[in-house]
Amino acid sequence: MLIENFDVRAYQEQDQTSVVELWKACSLVVPQNDPVRDIERKLKVNPEMFLVGVLDGSIVASVMVGYEGHRGWINYLAVSPSLQRHGIARRIMAEAEGLLRRLGCPKINLQVRSSNAEVIAFYEALGYSVDPVISLGKRLVKDNPD
Repeated sequence: MLIENFDVRAYQEQDQTSVVELWKACSLVVPQNDPVRDIERKLKVNPEMFLVGVLDGSIVASVMVGYEGHRGWINYLAVSPSLQRHGIARRIMAEAEGLLRRLGCPKINLQVRSSNAEVIAFYEALGYSVDPVISLGKRLVKDNPD
């Protein structure tokens, strides 16, 4: 099914509730990440690279794009579960990749939980491959007061 009246635009302040609900519906919100704080942080750094997909006036997709001059990053790619497998993720990823290409970005990195075979297959279909690296992380700020 082709979604014709789908549009991609930059995130706007009034989108916050809809975006957080979308992320929750897509199981992207985990205890160690506060989605509202993640949005606030993104809006301080290249806010124009935070995209939402809109269908009939409703937000049905999102992607946070990052670039620091060396690598591009993709975070919070989400498509409403009822609209998955209709080309929406491909379309919003094409917009994200286009932003990065225009900035001269040579490579995009992203992280997917190793247990999420369906999402890994999606990215592989877009030409992404598993890099022979280990992702390391260190929390500098603890979002949850626990």
